[in-house]
Amino acid sequence: MKLKLSRVDVWAAEIEDKPGGLASKLLTLANAGVNLEFVISRRAEKEGTGVVFVSPIKGAKAVRAARAAWFDKTSSLHCLRVQGPDKPGTGARITAALAEAGINLRGLSAAAVGKQFILYIAFDSDQDIKKSASVLKKL
Repeated sequence: MKLKLSRVDVWAAEIEDKPGGLASKLLTLANAGVNLEFVISRRAEKEGTGVVFVSPIKGAKAVRAARAAWFDKTSSLHCLRVQGPDKPGTGARITAALAEAGINLRGLSAAAVGKQFILYIAFDSDQDIKKSASVLKKL
């Protein structure tokens, strides 16, 4: 299967767990012209807070906007973006191949639109990304 692989930086920010908490962060980025491809948000363990993860943040203007909204590029979250043709079982084959290679996933987010899928796979290290890319190129 033909896969497009790329390492991506993920930026994260704490949000208030209330109506508009997420919107205020995203509006700051949108008003600066930042075009996000990936957004995931959830409540945090700390009561009254949540967290939002976004990618990409590219260019000086985007970085300034992200920092103004209290986003930081994560140093502990190493992420591989995987894109390819959407077919039944593709996600299962990808995760099974990584498991067989002994690679532990920190997290995974996936979506399919039309005939394409995109996976964002989080790992604990850049070494895991390199090893995973090697595995996935063989699929």
